[in-house]
Amino acid sequence: MRTWITGGQVYIAGHMENTGLVLKDGKVEGFCSSPAPGEKDQVYDAAGAYVVPGFIDIHTHGGFGIDVNAACKDDFETIGHFFATQGTTSWLCSILTDTQEQTTKCIEEALAHMGDHKNCASLMGIHLEGPFLSSEYKGAMPEYLLKTPDLALVEKYQQAAQGNIRYMTVSPEVAGVPKAIPDIKALGIAVAIGHSGADYETAWRCIRNGAVAGTHVMNAMKLMHQHFPGIMGALLESDAYCEAICDGRHLHPGTVRFLIKVKGMDRMVAITDSIMAAGLPDGNYKLGVNDVIVTDGDAKLKDGTRAGSTLTTGQALKNVIRFTGKTLAQVLPMFTINPAKVVGADRKVGSLEPGKDGDVVILDQKFSVKDTFIKGEKIIKRR
Repeated sequence: MRTWITGGQVYIAGHMENTGLVLKDGKVEGFCSSPAPGEKDQVYDAAGAYVVPGFIDIHTHGGFGIDVNAACKDDFETIGHFFATQGTTSWLCSILTDTQEQTTKCIEEALAHMGDHKNCASLMGIHLEGPFLSSEYKGAMPEYLLKTPDLALVEKYQQAAQGNIRYMTVSPEVAGVPKAIPDIKALGIAVAIGHSGADYETAWRCIRNGAVAGTHVMNAMKLMHQHFPGIMGALLESDAYCEAICDGRHLHPGTVRFLIKVKGMDRMVAITDSIMAAGLPDGNYKLGVNDVIVTDGDAKLKDGTRAGSTLTTGQALKNVIRFTGKTLAQVLPMFTINPAKVVGADRKVGSLEPGKDGDVVILDQKFSVKDTFIKGEKIIKRR
């Protein structure tokens, strides 16, 4: 059975085309402007809408009342359904630095959910945010940080995850981190640098050794000085990808424009860094072991330190278009193929090429999410 998505403008190879999209057996089969559905086929009328690849969030700590660090198997399904309604079709769960026991438990619960993607976004794997991070730039991280990289511990976590840790954030200035990056990569983990005040040379050592991205750039990070460019200068100068939280709080709209101007759209990755409060009203929440207060949608610790966001990918897309004045087609790589490339998933997701997963988002003329398809199946929204 096929699903024919007809009547919309489809994002293909960097631009929008008036054609139809055909999904079959959970995959993109191809494009057809003159559909000829069979008797058992389904037809989705996307007239007046945009048909784009599903969004990929590689850095999020939860949403809709669920904190990743405290989540059980069923909780991951709850998060995944909420994300799917916001346009996210694939995601990594970001485990905040925690005790070894709790980190292992969270890995096991995430693993139990992986592969069970009925009516929810696909959990592609795990992002470890720490524990090899600078205490000076820990942001909302609890004090479970390690002062040297423990490769045996990373290997233990990766074994528990059955190879599904896809991404890890480390601080370059932690003694031994630059040298450890090739070993972390050898375990199948893409490495990002962040939570850091590292100098320029140390940051560049990490990038040359294989670090592919910067974690929520300009946040929990020493900023660039004309005489001491530091980690920010290295990330801007290099070809490393830059994660950006585009909620208008973590980065000023002008800063978003600046980053895109310097890095180019093909090296920018939109993330939410969302916490359990995403999709819910202001109030008191958790981020790992920390208490978080959300006021006017802004999540902070009691001492005023910003603690993740309440952002969704759907809102981030509209923000980036509004901040930059760029077209939908121009900004989509930040939400689709770029994050897929960071974690090595671009052969499976990130575009509407034939053979890739049938992950599709339908956007209205104001770029709001109307419907989401994951592996060819339309997400049924809960009341």
